[in-house]
Amino acid sequence: MFRYSGRYGAGRARMQWASGLVVLLFVALFARPVVAQTAQSAPAKAARTLLVMGDSLSAAYGLSPAQGWVALTADRIGKTRPGWRVVNASISGETTAGGAARIEAELQRHKPAVVVIALGANDGLRGLPLAQTRANLEKMIKAAQARKAKVLLVGMRMPPNYGPDYTRGFEQNYSVLAKQYGTALLPFLLEPIALDRNAYQADNLHPVASAQPKLRDHVWKALEPLLR
Repeated sequence: MFRYSGRYGAGRARMQWASGLVVLLFVALFARPVVAQTAQSAPAKAARTLLVMGDSLSAAYGLSPAQGWVALTADRIGKTRPGWRVVNASISGETTAGGAARIEAELQRHKPAVVVIALGANDGLRGLPLAQTRANLEKMIKAAQARKAKVLLVGMRMPPNYGPDYTRGFEQNYSVLAKQYGTALLPFLLEPIALDRNAYQADNLHPVASAQPKLRDHVWKALEPLLR
């Protein structure tokens, strides 16, 4: 507190007040950049993204989204791999052509570090040409790798009534592409439940909720190394 003692005391008080103001201004002007510089020197680490491009088998068709294997995988990642997030860009009914048409926009939007490509089942069910399916999958792989993302290619198989040539060629598409581009490969998404009729909904195509943890665990074996 300033003490008043006549004219000279008042003048002295004004000088002390002015000196104090100069000190405050000095602190205000020169302290702020130091704080900003400290904040900039330790930015928050951005989460890395896992992007899933799939069809109804990955979109939890007939179930709530939280019941699907992708959501269950996201839960596991949240508990065991801090710093990762999962984006499920799967669409029911999607073909490899649809995935190839969407891949660039999804890569641009999410900038993933890992991309899971789980498409082809609808191509096979429609009997689409094998070369067409392979070319679409190849486009997706190359687009992801061009952005430095790791790729997990998840394969599918067709029932034998499609004929041995088509069935064999369909399955080989995945292994050939994985070898050619050095991607991780899960040969058959539904392998753990393929022969269990009770694992499927009434359409005999889409897994029930109780089967989804088995698919999560199956995919995890191939996916987990890519998250390290």
